[in-house]
This record gives sequence, structure tokens and C-alpha cells, in this order.
Amino acid sequence: MKEQHNEKKSDVEWRQLLDAETFNITREKGTEKPFQNAFNDHKADGLYVCVCCDALLFDSQHKYDSGSGWPSFYRPEPEDSVIELEDRSIFYMPRTEVTCLSCDAHLGHVFDDGPDPTGLRYCINSASLRFILRDTA
Repeated sequence: MKEQHNEKKSDVEWRQLLDAETFNITREKGTEKPFQNAFNDHKADGLYVCVCCDALLFDSQHKYDSGSGWPSFYRPEPEDSVIELEDRSIFYMPRTEVTCLSCDAHLGHVFDDGPDPTGLRYCINSASLRFILRDTA
């Protein structure tokens, strides 16, 4: 596992940079509503970067419709751009949290019910992402 390169900012600094929903999701491990977010049905070709630090996280070529209501990817891009952590915040439903390697932003969770070739479903909050069209990337 790669060592995290945490972009150190205080909560006060993050609050100045992020709107309330984005702060809640990325810094307080919140979750946006399913099917009511920017990238669930997003089909454009490009790259998804961290909204907090602009680190590359996902490629649209690895995105698929999981039916979950959140944007889903079968792998990060590059593959070592995220950290996976045990999440027992819901005691009866252990999960694996996904955070940005560069700034520790909460992105969502990864599950083992995804498609080939990885069998993984990175279920990611749209509010933790910013999209860049491939022809401008």
C-alpha cells in the first residue's frame, strides 16, 4: 500500500474552499442522495479528478451504470490514486471506504460486486469529483 501524501489543511481552510455539501461529503464522510447527483448518468469521455486537490482518480472509460444511483467505476486511474480503509461506521455492514491518496478526501466505498475485469464497484459521490473532458485534459 502506498503511503498517503496528505495535503494538510484545517477544517477552517477546507470550509473556505468547499461548499457545505462538498465539505460534508469529502471531509466529514457524508453521502449524497442516490440518483440526484451530477455524475450518476454522466456519459462524456474524460477524467474525474478530486474536487479538493485535483488529483486524477478515475477515467470515464472505466465507468459503468451499476444501478446504485452513484457514479460507479470498476477501477481507479491510476490504480494507486486511492486508499482503501476499513469502515465499520455501520456496525452490521462492514464496508471499505475509498479516500484520495493526495488529500484524504472521502470519495465513497468499494464493493466486490462489480463487472469484469476487476469485479469491483467503486461507488463514488459526485460531489467529491470534478470532470475534465478528454479533449481538454
